[in-house]
Amino acid sequence: MFREIENKIKAARKALKSIGYVVGELSTQEFSDFMAGEIFSEDATALSDVLENEYLMIHEVVEINELKGDGEKHQQAGNCRPPKTIVYNARLTAPKKGTKLRITQERLFLD
Repeated sequence: MFREIENKIKAARKALKSIGYVVGELSTQEFSDFMAGEIFSEDATALSDVLENEYLMIHEVVEINELKGDGEKHQQAGNCRPPKTIVYNARLTAPKKGTKLRITQERLFLD
């Protein structure tokens, strides 16, 4: 399973790079832990569903990337968990990037 996750992360990273979004370091273990971790909403998506859908994968990779960036700054300040505002910001950034990627792909297809 870790090989599949690794390949999907690489594909998501490449797709996101095409729209100018840079994904930092993200290990298969971090991705797996995130998918199995605490949820702040009613939204519970299975790992298998994410791995089967390019856009769900993009969404999760962006969300993790955003959380790691803002969350690490928060943890350096001595806090254990980021506030919900950081979590919500990550959850809102993810669909924006997924939508931008989809629009870009559609434009390429139509040209």
